[in-house]
Amino acid sequence: MGKFIPLSIPNFEGNEQKYVNDAVAQGWVSTGGAYITKLEESLEQYLGVPQVAACQSGTAALHLALVECGVMPGDMVIVPTLTFIAAVNPVRYQFAEPVFMDCDDSLCMDPVKLKKFCDTECELQDDKCIHKASGKQVKAVVVVHVFGNLADMESIMEIAEQYHLKVIEDATEALGTHYTQGKYNGKYAGTIGDFGAYSFNGNKIITTGGGGAVTGRNAAEVEHIRYLSTQAKDDVHYYIHHEIGYNYRMTNVQAAIGVAQLEELDEFIKRKNNNYNLYKELLADFQWGRLLTFREGTRSNCWFYALELFNIKSQDGLHRIISELQEKGVQTRAIWGLIHQQRPYQMSEAFEVEKAEKFSQCIINLPCSTQITAEEIEYVAALVKEICGR
Repeated sequence: MGKFIPLSIPNFEGNEQKYVNDAVAQGWVSTGGAYITKLEESLEQYLGVPQVAACQSGTAALHLALVECGVMPGDMVIVPTLTFIAAVNPVRYQFAEPVFMDCDDSLCMDPVKLKKFCDTECELQDDKCIHKASGKQVKAVVVVHVFGNLADMESIMEIAEQYHLKVIEDATEALGTHYTQGKYNGKYAGTIGDFGAYSFNGNKIITTGGGGAVTGRNAAEVEHIRYLSTQAKDDVHYYIHHEIGYNYRMTNVQAAIGVAQLEELDEFIKRKNNNYNLYKELLADFQWGRLLTFREGTRSNCWFYALELFNIKSQDGLHRIISELQEKGVQTRAIWGLIHQQRPYQMSEAFEVEKAEKFSQCIINLPCSTQITAEEIEYVAALVKEICGR
């Protein structure tokens, strides 16, 4: 084909330059300015939530949510093992201990095993979920909506209510994904649990270059998160601080990009869905694998497309396919290495991890930029068939 097809790159076809130039002209380029407020208000309107706090990254959003949940040293937090490690590291920032949970066929946290862990390994004591073997309190669960696919939030929220667990939704990959039926019909990813975290990194569906946001059911708690993100400054003139704060605030220049990107979000989601459907059509007869679907009863943002390859027995086999595609100008990537197998977390508890082991060895992500053309998708699909069929 003679050209390089990247995995996922940002799309700046709207008002990004106009708004950035305006922010620069006004002299508001750092952690203050009208575009930060505008982005927060636009996200509140889009998501249908009372309060959003923009911040430095999706990781910062998750960390601030854990702080607001009251996660303390010695607490436990249930997390997925099949995800990007940034979803888990903030647990350790709080000197708490992660408990790794398996995924189901959606790649998201398995609610059946989550309930089994709570039922068999924990008990309620004075409305607290206590891990029987260690005596530690299990305080929260971090649920990741992997690749823009909603987790089974109806089941997870029921379990969390039964065991008095705070729920933090890692919606860093799922901005715009929402339920279309059921108990949470119309609710967006990140707006169902106690808190929701979003990321605007360069490869996300919208970007601010680097940035994030956090929302929650309680507007006062989100306002407190905003306060913590700006060094917990109580008095702007005399530098009075009553709490430990963080330098987690988004800059006005970043927010200017974000305001423009958010104007394009629905168009980007439409393209993502159309491109996914074209891949699905072209790979319908692919005997060596299948394109994973998104949860029924939802409208996904289709952020990333996951291709499960059959008969892949090792990481070496997966890496061979990725390398051959790269040589032909097609950038793909493997799914993440399981976090409980990473050196910093090998001593942490992992509960009956099975499906995640399988998926970690046989999934690649296909090019999914909003600018990708039908011709490029056809080339990618044909090349995948050729290389995997050898």
